[in-house]
Amino acid sequence: MTLKLNRRGFLGSAVAGTAALSWPLSSTAATSFTMQAAWINDAEFAGYYVGIDKGYYSSEGLNLNYLSGGPDVIPESTIIAGRADLALTTPDTTIKAIAEQGAPFKIIGTQYQKNPIGIVSLKSNPINSPAELIGKTLAVPPVNVISVEAMLKINGIDRAAVNIVPYAYDPTPLIKGEIDASLDFTTNVPYSISQQGVEATSFLLYDFGYQVFNDTVVVTEETLKSKRNELVSWLRASRKGWEDNLRDPNIWPPKFADSWFKGTGRSIDNEVFFNNAQKSLIENDGGIFSMSEESIQANLDSLAKVGIKGSRDMFDTTLLEEI
Repeated sequence: MTLKLNRRGFLGSAVAGTAALSWPLSSTAATSFTMQAAWINDAEFAGYYVGIDKGYYSSEGLNLNYLSGGPDVIPESTIIAGRADLALTTPDTTIKAIAEQGAPFKIIGTQYQKNPIGIVSLKSNPINSPAELIGKTLAVPPVNVISVEAMLKINGIDRAAVNIVPYAYDPTPLIKGEIDASLDFTTNVPYSISQQGVEATSFLLYDFGYQVFNDTVVVTEETLKSKRNELVSWLRASRKGWEDNLRDPNIWPPKFADSWFKGTGRSIDNEVFFNNAQKSLIENDGGIFSMSEESIQANLDSLAKVGIKGSRDMFDTTLLEEI
């Protein structure tokens, strides 16, 4: 099966892409288990690094092989090809693949309760709500245009009232005043902008009606059947790692400077900012990775606004009940 998916605006072949970075650990663990991350090593995945470094996975009987992502990695294709047991994905691509291509996937948890994608603007020319986008120029990666259009529609704003132009994940046009706002990761880009001597502000699409998860935990139906115990163990160990990491988001990034974050080109201060910014988007009263019936329905309703027809049976919450 060939899946037509994407990540953060990039398209690529997952067959070659997963050669990015593999981090095998714990030779004493009983069962080999591979996870595919959605992006390069940064604070977005810090909880898993903590779980690995503190031995939570090996304590669960797993010899975890961590595969980093990148622009050429399509996580869903990695599990379809059998190179990973589990992948972190975006729900729109996963549900679209299930609905339109018959992909045998199940979403068994979510890292982000709230998607970190949002509208970023400068504090000197702030845009704090969808209504304030009217008459403004908004730069959006082509892959995310439908999400922005859905947010505008939900808030009763005519698509033609906003000048949407292409965006390539570079805040320079915003800093120079060539655009009024951009769509980007609110957990990271405001820091990048601050390093240029200006301050940014942002709001989430989620907070204005486009309520979708991010970094959903996805497996194939076959893996769900054959490795259920291992999946529960992975969820349990990962939850512990995330709880440790988010207890004080300032502590762990500096410890990874010469390991997980080495060579990424980002400063540790950037990773600390990222880790703090994502805390409220991940934590949940039901526990990290939890998916309430209300939040699942909100995802389905939001995706339906952009023509992605999902259903409740694409989610399996029973494993979360075992951790």
